[in-house]
Amino acid sequence: MQYEIKQEEKFRFIEEGEGEPLVLLHGLFGELSNFSGQIETFRHTHKVVVPILPLLDLDLLHTTVSGLEKFLNKFIEYRDYKSINLLGNSLGGHVGLMHVLRHPERIKSLILAGSSGLFESGMGDTYPKRGDYEYIRKKAELTFYDPSIASKELVDTLYETVNVRIKAVKIIALAKNAIRNNLGEEVSQIKQPTLLIWGNNDTITPPFVGQEFLKLIPNSELHFIDKCGHAPMMEKPEEFNSILLKFLRKLNEPAAVA
Repeated sequence: MQYEIKQEEKFRFIEEGEGEPLVLLHGLFGELSNFSGQIETFRHTHKVVVPILPLLDLDLLHTTVSGLEKFLNKFIEYRDYKSINLLGNSLGGHVGLMHVLRHPERIKSLILAGSSGLFESGMGDTYPKRGDYEYIRKKAELTFYDPSIASKELVDTLYETVNVRIKAVKIIALAKNAIRNNLGEEVSQIKQPTLLIWGNNDTITPPFVGQEFLKLIPNSELHFIDKCGHAPMMEKPEEFNSILLKFLRKLNEPAAVA
C-alpha cells in the first residue's frame, strides 16, 4: 500500500492514523517500506509516524548518531508529539536510545529491534565495495535469515547508493560512528518501559546483544523470533506485530488495585 510522504519545513515523513504516536525509525539502509507491515496494522490504533532520517544528507561532520538524534528531536518538537512510543531498528534503535537518554520527557515507551548501541558486527573498512554487485548482494542477504527477502529491487537501490562516492563515505562514517558510540554505561538510566524484539538468527546484532540490553535496561522485556535475522519487522511482520500489540495494550491497562 502506498502512503503519502508529507513535506514540511526540512522534514519528510509519513503520518497515518490517530491516537498515541508510534514513531518508527529505520536503520542505515532502511527505507519507509521496511515498516509497511507496521503502518498497515497500527494505523487503526495509533498515529503511526515514519520520519525519513537524513542519513546521507547531513554534512560529513554531523553524519553521526548524535547528528541524527538532533534531527529527530527537532522533528518531534516541530510536530509537538507527546506520549510517544518510539520504535527503532538497527541504527534507528541507536538513535532512539540516544534520544530517550537526552530527551525522555516526551517518550512513553521504547521498542528496539536488532538495535546497535552496545555491539554490532562491523561492516569493515572495505565496505561498501563500489562496483561489486555480488558483494553488495551478499551483504544485503546477511540482513535476513531468508536471503530471498533481499530482493533485486532492494539490492539495486543499495548498489546505486554506494556507487556515489560521497554517499559511500557517509555510510562508512555512520557505521563506524555507531560502533564507537557505545551506550552501555548509560542505558541503565532509561526509565521508560522497553520492549526488545530480536531475531534469533541475527548475525549483525546477535541474540546476546538483546540479552545484554535486557540486563542493562531496568524496565525491559525481551522476545526472540525464530528463523529471523536483523530486521524482524520486515521478515516476520505478523509475529513482530503480535508482540508489539500486546506490549502497547499492556502499557494502557490500568494499574492493578491492591
